[in-house]
Amino acid sequence: MVLKWLDALSYPILIVVAVLMLLAPFRPVPHVWEKLQMLKAGQLSRPIDIFDLIFHLSPTLLLIAKVVRSAFK
Repeated sequence: MVLKWLDALSYPILIVVAVLMLLAPFRPVPHVWEKLQMLKAGQLSRPIDIFDLIFHLSPTLLLIAKVVRSAFK
């Protein structure tokens, strides 16, 4: 199937990467939090900000996809 690469990812590594990417940079405020606040305020319009949000959320989205895929196997 097309998503065999998702099955090959291990949960522990994916969880660690997702947490680190959600919290990076650790100071002064994580990028995800900053970008979500910008999105809420309607200020997320620059391509670099949109890319940054997607980049930092991608491991979490992969983890969610893996959990959902495992639940429906």
